[in-house]
Amino acid sequence: MNNIRKQIEVTKKTRQEIKAAFGCSDMAMWRALNFVLDTDLSKRIRKFALMKGGNVIYLTPAAETIHDAEGFMRQYFDNGTMIEADKNTGTVELIDGSGRVVEHIEHCSIPKLYEVQKIARTF
Repeated sequence: MNNIRKQIEVTKKTRQEIKAAFGCSDMAMWRALNFVLDTDLSKRIRKFALMKGGNVIYLTPAAETIHDAEGFMRQYFDNGTMIEADKNTGTVELIDGSGRVVEHIEHCSIPKLYEVQKIARTF
């Protein structure tokens, strides 16, 4: 449940170009683009996909997220925890079900936000 997966999203044309450039099967390409394998071929396929305009996306378990006009993002979890992020400053707070700030991060990066989301699900 706490797994965050990442993959590279590409167009159908790019998938065709990958197969032609590397002579690989659909499965080998899928494993590379979904970070299942970390072989030299997988790394080259990922690099090629990104050069062709592919985008790395993260797949996370669902949580309700609200973006309001005041520049905040609030994410609510089933277990009562909440993440509040100030989109202007990059400050992120993890708040437990009793309203206590458990973690405070200044200038939070996206990878760090994913870590905080993972922690929020464990309460």
